[in-house]
Amino acid sequence: MTISMHQASVPLFRRQLGALLAWLDKAEAHATARKFDPNNYLQLRLAPDMLPFVSQIRIASDAAKGCVARLAGVEPPKFEDNEATLAELRERVRKTLAYLDSVPADAVDGSEGRDIVIPMRPPREPVQMKGLFFLQHWALPNFYFHVTTAYALLRHAGVELGKGDFLAVG
Repeated sequence: MTISMHQASVPLFRRQLGALLAWLDKAEAHATARKFDPNNYLQLRLAPDMLPFVSQIRIASDAAKGCVARLAGVEPPKFEDNEATLAELRERVRKTLAYLDSVPADAVDGSEGRDIVIPMRPPREPVQMKGLFFLQHWALPNFYFHVTTAYALLRHAGVELGKGDFLAVG
C-alpha cells in the first residue's frame, strides 16, 4: 500500500490543529477556574530569548497552510498575525483548518518531485528542495516543533494536559 502526499500531510496537520483547539479550551477553563485572565498565556515563554506562546500558534498555523499550499503549487494565504486573545488564536486555527479543507487532495498528490522554494529573511537566499524532502524534513518537523512548544508552555503554566491530549486520543 502506498501513501499519497495528501495523506502524509493534511490529516496530520488536521489532527494536531484539532488537538490544539482542545488545549486552548482547557487553558481557558484553567484560567477561569483560577480567576485570572486567560490571555495571560499569550506571552508565556520558557526562556527569555524564545518566541512567546502566541507566536508558537501562529507559526504552527503558517507551517500547516504553507506546506499544503506549496505542495499544491499555490501561494500560501497570509494571515495578519495580530491575535491578542485565546479566542482570536482559536479563530486562526479554525481558518487554517478551513484552508486545509479547501485544497483538493489531487492538487497535493504527485508533488513529491515539485520544486519548493522557501523565502528566507535577507541576506539569506531562498531555500530550494523537492516536495517529498520538504514535507518530511522541513514542514512536518517545523510544524511539530511549534505545536510541541505550545503544549509544553501550557503544561508549564499548569494546564492539565497529558500525552493523550497531545496525541488527540479519546
